[in-house]
Amino acid sequence: MEKVAIVTGASRGIGREIAKQLAKNKIKVIANYNQSEKEAKELKEELKKEKIEIDIVKADVSKREEAKQLVEFALEKYKKIDILINNAGISEYRMFIDETDEDWNKVINTNLYSAFVMSQEVIPSMVHQKEGCIINISSIWGMVGASLEVLYSISKAGMDGMTKALAKELGPSNIRVNSIAPGSIDTDMNANLTEKELKELKQEIPLERIGKVEDIAKCVKWLVEDNYTTGQVISINGGWIII
Repeated sequence: MEKVAIVTGASRGIGREIAKQLAKNKIKVIANYNQSEKEAKELKEELKKEKIEIDIVKADVSKREEAKQLVEFALEKYKKIDILINNAGISEYRMFIDETDEDWNKVINTNLYSAFVMSQEVIPSMVHQKEGCIINISSIWGMVGASLEVLYSISKAGMDGMTKALAKELGPSNIRVNSIAPGSIDTDMNANLTEKELKELKQEIPLERIGKVEDIAKCVKWLVEDNYTTGQVISINGGWIII
């Protein structure tokens, strides 16, 4: 039987490429989106031209009830969930002293709480089938911190902490939990960088180039297929950060 995957934040960037690659590898994909309906429909149509069908489901996964409905959709249609990719996320770029309670709630809920609730909602079915794979898309800034992105760094560090602890807790149920911590990847999050800034950034990276969304999707594919890696934070960053 084909595996079933939920990918949150799947309409753009890294999440979009992950959804595409999983679907092309004969995995039934539920591609979640919140605001980017146009992009989600375009993804569905793009794959349909290759005779690949996916589901696109709108849900704000930072809200428990909507996350629960997303999981219920998958279970009602496919009777199981084998893979969860917690990718939904946003970034804020400002001085820490200027952050507000509203900023905290927005970033932490979207990036970290969503991973918490989605994982809680899918785990019972994974435990029942004695198999599962949860992959959290974090960031190098969760590992080393980023100036002017304190809340983002906190949220991603939290994801990595959850990954390690949950891997220990769920290991006996044959459920693997890992994080992928991308470095600088060519997505909308880097769209604000000037050509000069991009050039300087590349000079800081040993491989002298910005990563591609395909680099992250390939690692996801490997982690889905592997059966002995759990509790790891795998940083794909071209050597920019080595710890």
